[in-house]
Amino acid sequence: MRKIEHIGIAVHDLENSNALFSKLFGQPAYKIEEVESEGVKTSFFMCGPNKIELLEATNENSPIAKFLEKKGEGIHHIAFDVEDIHTEIERLKNEGFTVLNEIPKKGADNKLVAFLHPKSTNGVLIELCQEIPI
Repeated sequence: MRKIEHIGIAVHDLENSNALFSKLFGQPAYKIEEVESEGVKTSFFMCGPNKIELLEATNENSPIAKFLEKKGEGIHHIAFDVEDIHTEIERLKNEGFTVLNEIPKKGADNKLVAFLHPKSTNGVLIELCQEIPI
């Protein structure tokens, strides 16, 4: 893992949250994107060299909807940038972590993503991100 790629925050209302975070950071989101396969609409903000991702559920069965129902708004995950997501998944499985999706899937912001189950990471959902070459 090379660095924290972003911190994901679950929100009930992306439009209102975008307005709030735009005021907080003094600039608008640089990207708003829907990931249909995950039932989520996202927006990304830069804060210095760091990224913040806001996530709103687009249907009641999405993982974000379930998170919001159970825990309310707040930090949902920490994402780490990796050079080779396949190698990193294998390494982490061999170290005893539970990988939720062993085959990376397309995520937001031009990334391949995989997640580690919070039960194997002290209650924190960890996302692995690899930039998809353009």
